[in-house]
Amino acid sequence: MTDGTNEEKPLTDRLYEFLADEEDARVCLDIPDDACSEQPSAFIRQLTALSLTQIGDKLISPRITLAWMLSALGAPAFLISLLVPVRESFALVPQLFIAQIIREKPLRKLFWALGSILQALMLLLMIPAVLFLEPWVMGPTVIALLVVFSLARGICSVAAKDVLGKTISKTRRGRLTGRTATISGVIVLATATAVSLMPRVDQLATDEVALLFALLLALAAGLWFAAALVYSQIPEVPGATEGGGNAMTEAVKSLALVRSDARLRDFIVTRSLLIATAFAIPYQVLLVQRQTESSMLDLAGLLVAEGLAGLLSGSFWGRLSDRASHQVMAMAAGLSAMTITASVTLLTLRPDWFGMLPVASLLLLLLSISHQGVRIARKTYLVDMATSSNRAQYTAVSNTLIGLVLFSGAGLGLIDARFGASAVMIILGIISCLAVWRALRLNPS
Repeated sequence: MTDGTNEEKPLTDRLYEFLADEEDARVCLDIPDDACSEQPSAFIRQLTALSLTQIGDKLISPRITLAWMLSALGAPAFLISLLVPVRESFALVPQLFIAQIIREKPLRKLFWALGSILQALMLLLMIPAVLFLEPWVMGPTVIALLVVFSLARGICSVAAKDVLGKTISKTRRGRLTGRTATISGVIVLATATAVSLMPRVDQLATDEVALLFALLLALAAGLWFAAALVYSQIPEVPGATEGGGNAMTEAVKSLALVRSDARLRDFIVTRSLLIATAFAIPYQVLLVQRQTESSMLDLAGLLVAEGLAGLLSGSFWGRLSDRASHQVMAMAAGLSAMTITASVTLLTLRPDWFGMLPVASLLLLLLSISHQGVRIARKTYLVDMATSSNRAQYTAVSNTLIGLVLFSGAGLGLIDARFGASAVMIILGIISCLAVWRALRLNPS
């Protein structure tokens, strides 16, 4: 006979109870009855797969790693400016059409696995380009492969939120996203330590630099392959398939939701304003670099800031998001606005302090923490707001429109060129304040 002690439970169940803070009877809200018993397995597998890809995302970040790679290997400068817009927009804009295909299938986890495999293949194809092609050929080749990589990421984005909504209970979804950020933060911190021990890029020959980046690309590709294998094992229950059809026709119908669904429309407006928290990070780095005219914010330092942001705040934001995700969006946007205000004020009154490494690192860390909170809260809010029948559609509509909004980042570059990065930061601070107001007006999920 058994006495029901925790030690006699399967390892997966014990891990789930620890990671999801499951104290009493298992919570099974807003998921099919068949999925309840499989929730521990689904939680652990999604946590593992998403952690692997988040680590990969940070290792080959277009804003940091790929930009350094192209610059160090002599690619044309204008290609470097395309990295972030290509990476973000091509992952978001096509989702409205991708969603129609996904909705025709009752199981969506294999779409995520396929997208992960495609991302890994694109990274592997970058390796011979980095090692053997001339810079003027290598640069466009990397950009072209990044386009396909981003499209594949869009497939994963649509499928992931749908699978999450079908397999993980409401009030536990934010915790999953938060734990993912924490785990990836720990691994990235370890990786940053290893990177800091490597020779400086400017001390290596070109072929040695290429080899280092090739190894980094290979490592990231391996993470995506492993994630695909883990995710394909998620115990997903079949979902609704109505709403499929001609992709263009259904896409137009889906866009009509913005007019007819006030709650979705309010969320999209709020999420558009929250983009300011993402744009603030690279401009903060730019301000410090221009002020100090040094390379103190090197690759390892930036990885440390991002890793710490996930480690220190991921689980915290996740737990709060399960209670009131719209309030977390407001809190995170408020933190961003205050940090931007402090940054611009300090740069104006005490520029010598602004250039000090501890101060610069703290400001960057706070901005990264705020962006982490926005990401976790908005994902949780969208998944909780939608139902099993429209979750993929809501995700696609939201992401497609946000992808279009991201093109506005080009306008910030023009403002920077004309008035300076401080002016851009002031604008982003004002937008963050508007985001606080809009987030607090959202209906609780």
